[in-house]
Amino acid sequence: MCGIVGAIAARDIVPVLLEGLRKLEYRGYDSAGLAVLNNGLHRLRSVGRVCGLAERAAQSSLTGLSGIAHTRWATHGAPSERNAHPHISRDGLAIVHNGIIENHERIRARLIKAGYVFDSDTDTEVVAHLVHSHLEDAEDLFDAVRHAVSELEGAFAIAVLSENEPDRMIVARQGAPLLLGLGDGEQFCASDASALLQVTKRMVYLEEGDVVELRRDGYRITDRAGEEVDRPVHESQLSADAVELGPYQHYMQKEIFEQPGAVAATLEMVVGAQSIVPQLFGAEAEEVLSGVQSVTILACGTSYHAGLTARYWIEAIAGLPCSVEIASEFRYRTTVPNPNALIITISQSGETADTIAALQHAKSLGQERTLAICNVPESSLIRHAALRFLTRAGPEIGVASTKAFTTQLSALFLLTLVLAKTRGQLTAEEERSHIQSLRHLPAALNHVLSLEPQVKEWAERFSTKHNALFLGRGVHYPIALEGALKLKEISYIHAEAYPAGELKHGPLALVDKDMPVITIAPNDALLEKLKSNLQEVSARGGELYVFADADSQIHSSPGVHVIPMIEHAGHLSPILHTVPLQLLAYHAALVKGTDVDKPRNLAKSVTVE
Repeated sequence: MCGIVGAIAARDIVPVLLEGLRKLEYRGYDSAGLAVLNNGLHRLRSVGRVCGLAERAAQSSLTGLSGIAHTRWATHGAPSERNAHPHISRDGLAIVHNGIIENHERIRARLIKAGYVFDSDTDTEVVAHLVHSHLEDAEDLFDAVRHAVSELEGAFAIAVLSENEPDRMIVARQGAPLLLGLGDGEQFCASDASALLQVTKRMVYLEEGDVVELRRDGYRITDRAGEEVDRPVHESQLSADAVELGPYQHYMQKEIFEQPGAVAATLEMVVGAQSIVPQLFGAEAEEVLSGVQSVTILACGTSYHAGLTARYWIEAIAGLPCSVEIASEFRYRTTVPNPNALIITISQSGETADTIAALQHAKSLGQERTLAICNVPESSLIRHAALRFLTRAGPEIGVASTKAFTTQLSALFLLTLVLAKTRGQLTAEEERSHIQSLRHLPAALNHVLSLEPQVKEWAERFSTKHNALFLGRGVHYPIALEGALKLKEISYIHAEAYPAGELKHGPLALVDKDMPVITIAPNDALLEKLKSNLQEVSARGGELYVFADADSQIHSSPGVHVIPMIEHAGHLSPILHTVPLQLLAYHAALVKGTDVDKPRNLAKSVTVE
């Protein structure tokens, strides 16, 4: 959520800033703006899409050799031009900011007494005036920013320009992602590497508390204590093509169809091997995982649903008790810590504020056996965990997560096998069988994708619906939750998911001809009970849409629509049943004409609590 791009160069950087903002659109935003230095400070802001800001920049013939740009997702103050970034203080000082300043009201009151006038409702404008207030006693802009950020509480990434010091830009981060891009005689900063692939692949990922001075000929970094430090330079492995739409209509569609390749990449170290080793999760994995007595999974949103699915695997295969916690709730209740519990955190971006805070809280309770499952190697979550596993899904641009989810599930199943083997719960024959199933998984996903035309027909019927009910049993109940979430996120059809056995305990009262009931029907131990649940729906005049394994013996009939899947895939069945639910949500959204990749009110990376 929110995005920063900054540049200082010997060329016009307005096109670089605008293109960077376009690459950050997937994060979610409601307004955009930029400020550049060119014989003074010049600012443009607009509500709505980046394309509107680009039109205004072209109309004004705006140019500049240094500048900062921002996409805003409203937290303090409604979406409006007056609340859009950059914000300006006296003497041509401009700032952009991601995150939330928790003590902004106290600082605002102090600054108002000092004579500063506020033009917006944002916490960001407080930072702009605070930096300016330090200029009188500071050596320079760098020193003023360093002193200002030492007063801030909360999460922030900022970039600051001043027309009085046009040859430098100052950036800082605490709790929100920010990186540098290194060029030849030009330097850049951004919230996300994808914004800078147009100009460089050489990246520096900043640590908590870093403050940086950027100049055309180089940069310097100081840490929280004010000491100069070196941070490693990384060569980004992303390509510009990886974040391009290509032949697809939407990024969500592209990412749904990338799942076989993403899962194959995630499992690459396993499918060619004869056995599974703990070191897949880090050099220290064998030591960390030995003696684990229980598992606690911390995650939000789609990642939470991945954790719920993994609980069934971990308890059934590895024989370990497993709890799954919503990360945003975990640290606000009293828990009973177990130093021998494995704490697993899951996040696509690795910058989810609630998940990072939950991990830190668990560690503060003495739970040091930690593992992060994430898609971004340089993310904060990865750096805070003892063990890590990268899902290798590649960039996920669509706000509604698809390939990140299935690769998370693949990683969690692999972890389940490692835990089972470490505990002596996995025979050699079972290990070989599971590896063979994982080898076949990408091909099975391709087969499921071939069902798209049938799913598309169903989606046409959903366009007039206002509500939907999703049912699943056992390990497929979390997949029903994920299917309902996808439909809500992008089609705005209200959807709820229930364990099918709970129908008679309340949800059955909602069932009528206008309430479509989407059901996951694998040929597992609960199939016969599920069939009874389907009869309950039919008897009340409900219309059923069933994704059934080919060998489950469920057939189409009046009021019962069936799409046959492949034969039952055993423990990996939840991964396969996820895909048609993604396709259903996508095509329902297409029929309704919603903004598939940028659903209203939502952001891709939730970096604030």
